[in-house]
Amino acid sequence: SVSTSPEVVTTSGTTATESFTTTSGTTSRNFTTITATTITTTSEIVTPGSTSTFGPTATSSAPGEWWWICECVKAICIEDDIVQVVPVICNPPPKPTCANGLSPVQVIDEDGCCWHWECDCYCTGWGDPHYMTFDGLYYSYQGNCTYVLVEEINKKVDNFGVYIDNYHCDTRDVVSCPRTLIVRHETQEVRIATVKPNALQVEVTVNRQAVALPYKKFGLNIYESGINRVVEIPELKMNVTYNGLSFSIRMPHSLFGNNTQGQCGTCNNNTADDCMLPNGNIAESCEIMADHWQVVDPSKPQCSPGLVPTRVPSTSPVQPCKESSLCELLWGSVFEPCHSFVRPEKYYAACVFDSCVLPNLDLECSSLQIYAATCADQSVCVDWRSHTNGVCSYKCPSDKEYRACGPVKEITCKSSQQNETSTKQMEGCFCPNGTMLYDSGVDVCVKTCGCVGVDKIPREFGEKFTVDCQDCICLEGGSGIVCEPHECAKQNKPSCDGEGFHEVYEVNSEDSCCPIVTCKCNTSLCTTKAPKCTLGFEVQSHIPSGQCCPVYQCVPKRVCVHENAEFLPNSSVFVDKCQNCFCTNEVNVSTQLNIISCEHIPCNPYCEPGYERQPVKGECCGICVQTKCVIHTANNSNLILSPGEFKNDPDNNCTIYSCVKVRNQLVSSTSEITCPAFDKDNCKPGTVTLLPNGCCKTCAPLDSPTPCSVHQRKDFIVHKGCRSVDRVVMTECQGTCGTFSLYSAEANSMEHSCSCCRESRTAVKEVELKCPTGHSISHKYIYVKSCSCQGTECSSSQSSELQSTEESDNVSTLDRIKRAISLTSK
Repeated sequence: SVSTSPEVVTTSGTTATESFTTTSGTTSRNFTTITATTITTTSEIVTPGSTSTFGPTATSSAPGEWWWICECVKAICIEDDIVQVVPVICNPPPKPTCANGLSPVQVIDEDGCCWHWECDCYCTGWGDPHYMTFDGLYYSYQGNCTYVLVEEINKKVDNFGVYIDNYHCDTRDVVSCPRTLIVRHETQEVRIATVKPNALQVEVTVNRQAVALPYKKFGLNIYESGINRVVEIPELKMNVTYNGLSFSIRMPHSLFGNNTQGQCGTCNNNTADDCMLPNGNIAESCEIMADHWQVVDPSKPQCSPGLVPTRVPSTSPVQPCKESSLCELLWGSVFEPCHSFVRPEKYYAACVFDSCVLPNLDLECSSLQIYAATCADQSVCVDWRSHTNGVCSYKCPSDKEYRACGPVKEITCKSSQQNETSTKQMEGCFCPNGTMLYDSGVDVCVKTCGCVGVDKIPREFGEKFTVDCQDCICLEGGSGIVCEPHECAKQNKPSCDGEGFHEVYEVNSEDSCCPIVTCKCNTSLCTTKAPKCTLGFEVQSHIPSGQCCPVYQCVPKRVCVHENAEFLPNSSVFVDKCQNCFCTNEVNVSTQLNIISCEHIPCNPYCEPGYERQPVKGECCGICVQTKCVIHTANNSNLILSPGEFKNDPDNNCTIYSCVKVRNQLVSSTSEITCPAFDKDNCKPGTVTLLPNGCCKTCAPLDSPTPCSVHQRKDFIVHKGCRSVDRVVMTECQGTCGTFSLYSAEANSMEHSCSCCRESRTAVKEVELKCPTGHSISHKYIYVKSCSCQGTECSSSQSSELQSTEESDNVSTLDRIKRAISLTSK
């Protein structure tokens, strides 16, 4: 380069000596040789892209030096006073073919005169998800982590990169969808996150803080463009778009060619190295490569960078299926205008995959949408959503209308229409015809460009209005809206005297900024509290006219009251179980309560035989209490005995009934006297007599006396009201001694006659007795094993075997029983 490039001015004598043309690369130059007698410099030095001003000076140039004379014309010093004037003439270079299928773009050369073709770096992703690398290589990858889409191989820009956060968007965790697109540039991190799965709704944050669009700071521009949110970095001539279903990244080849890595591949118009791993090796497929570009994400601890995938993700359905009719639109007449610019094969394959693997999520729409967006990038707009029978419809706000072909940047009142020369179009929601967007940051459609304040209501120039209790006017120029505090008309304040009244500010229907002061009643301010009324009375209140606080009084409820309970008229009232009571409608004048009327319950005086009615506390008529024993005799008649009373059976003197009161319980017992064997034929005539018990017969024997011996008998044992279950074998001494001994179970001892035929050897046996209460007791009795006649005086002596622990404590009762069953008398 030449630091000082004097402009050649020819004077008289300057002639053109030669003219010739050379071609180098894509440009041609015509050289003109000029011989000048005088060379001077002017004050203007022209260099590409800059202008410098110097004072008039005389300079000389060495042979070979050159300088710009004017735009795309340079002067070259040949020798001495010979200068070649070389105008640069550009010939259109041949148009290359871009591997990604898009049209190449024209890029101005560094000299600012000519241009050349370049294939921009253009990477897209959509669906579940499908990727198209910078060089147009298509693949699908169902990762569930955060991945590098683009980073520089040789770092030239601080903290630069684009990343994608994917998540499993089906219940089987088979396929993934994009959730958040992340753009990092120097000190800022932009996150465009999907608000609702499978929907065109996103939210934008910068450094984890929500921002309003458009956003412009530190070399970043973020704005809405149709259905997309766009992150633009003018310094790098790149932009990133995302709409919740798809993303695209456009970067200039001149700045990023051969210097990108990640899931978007290497931007060099060659698909051979698009599946490059972080270590520089080329993977077998991009599906394998994609998993190696994981980044650390604290929200996903299961993801670690550098993990080797355990399986190769499938890019085609496992089972063949009938693709959705939406996919056929890509090959139909709807998209036909775009076929010559962008081929639909790869988008069709992605659409078929989505319709087969996830038939219920309508992810096919994303393939159609990204293909339409790619076509629009090539200036081919396709109105395709109207052909999907509402499946892929897009609903706009009520004040806007949907257009498949709208401007990339919508014209606003603050922008100039002449600045927009791009032929690219974008689908989205736009202001209706006859209106325009007020400003990129004020999403309001206006018919005329006036003012729009915080209330989002369009105002015309000169229009006066009130907002936020300020009187405003819309003026052209400056900030547009000029406001001053709203003034309220004076009003007379009412006097709010009286208990419970207070001042209240009410909305004025005529002027909402100037409230009206009125007096309102608030009963919570009243000091008088409602009294607590006694049972049968209730509180009634009324507010006298012109007052706020109520006046209370207790009034009767017209009920009966008994034992802290209220009873309605005609309802029964329990006073006690001996009376039938009910509440009447009659009112007691003194108490002002209803009167309770009662009637005594009639009593039945009858009681069963042996029972007497006795008064009992809590019982109306008393209860029948047993006072005598009721004994059922053998002839089914009832015998009633008082406690301590004994009676013989009317039909059998050998059966004795008794009644004993033990511990306030009446116990009846039956005793049977068993007589010794008696043979009338063995008696001397006239000697048959009854024993003193009136039951057994005895006589004087005919022949010589028989030895005294043991005789057995079977009988029930009864003791203290308890009785053996079966008859028990008992023994007795009997013989010609003229006497005998008999065991009395009730007395639990032996009763002796006056003769001396008595036991000589005995034993103690046990028997189980069943009591009236249902329980059983064990009883011991004396069993005679042998008898003999003893020459002793007959007395009430007892043998040592009679010392039993079960003798009764009630001596008087036992004495009576002994007398009742005594078999002999002295």
